[in-house]
Parts: sequence; structure tokens; C-alpha cells
Amino acid sequence: MGKEHHYATKVTWTGNNGTGTSEYKAYSRNHIISIAGKPDVPGSSDAAFRGDAARYSPEDSFVAACSACHMLWYLHLCSVNQVIVEKYVDDATAIMIENADGSGQFKEIVLRPTITVRQVTMVEKATALHHEANNMCFLARSINFPIRHEPIINVG
Repeated sequence: MGKEHHYATKVTWTGNNGTGTSEYKAYSRNHIISIAGKPDVPGSSDAAFRGDAARYSPEDSFVAACSACHMLWYLHLCSVNQVIVEKYVDDATAIMIENADGSGQFKEIVLRPTITVRQVTMVEKATALHHEANNMCFLARSINFPIRHEPIINVG
């Protein structure tokens, strides 16, 4: 077995409006995500599920985490393969299916990074490294649906 890494996150519900969960509409879905030594993150459920649209939903965080994980592996692989990335911006999207019973699951995530590399000779390798980054990404390896990639590679 490989080396283990442990993570601890505290989620504190802040949505008790005085009567707790006495009724479905009586409480806020707001919460605070805390990790020792890091800034707190204001969370809520998605606005479609009575949440506060101004706060991060678990769905927002999931898609962002998948995008960031891919980016970090991609940048690492570029650095060790002599592909010089000068800019990386990902406009990721996702589709979640809500079932009749209220449960749901993600169907797909599409990462659409626009990447600027230093030289035209780097474009082919820069494109190919997305597949390897997906194979290395801790999150992509942990989910049961594919994460697709539609990169745009520019030359600076």
C-alpha cells in the first residue's frame, strides 16, 4: 500500500434561524467550511435546493476541486517535460442529474483550459499531457464518471 495523506475539515452549520430543523423551510442551509490555518469558506446548498447563491455549494467546490487538481498535475507534467506554460485559465462546466427521489449524481465534468505556451514547438506535447494529467489526478482517479478535456493551446 502507498503512503497515506490525511485531511481534516470542519463543517459548521450556521443556519439555525431559531427553530432548528423543525420544518423544511424553517432553516438556512448556510455553513462554514474550516480547515486549520486556512481562511474559512462560506458554504450553502445550491440555490436550486434552498441555498444562498452567494455562497459556495458542495457542487461548486467539487467542480473547482477537479479543475484545480487537473491543473496542478498538468503544470507539474509540463515542467518536467520542457513545456513552458505562461498562462492557464479553465472554464470548467459540469452536469449533475437530480433523480425523482431527490438524490443525484454528477454525469460529467468538462474542463476547458485555455493555455498559453512559450513556443509553437510545445503545442503538441502540451496537448498530449492532458491525458497523462487526468491519469495522475487524485480526484479524477476517485470518481465514477469521466472528466473530459477540451484544451485550447496558444503560443505566447
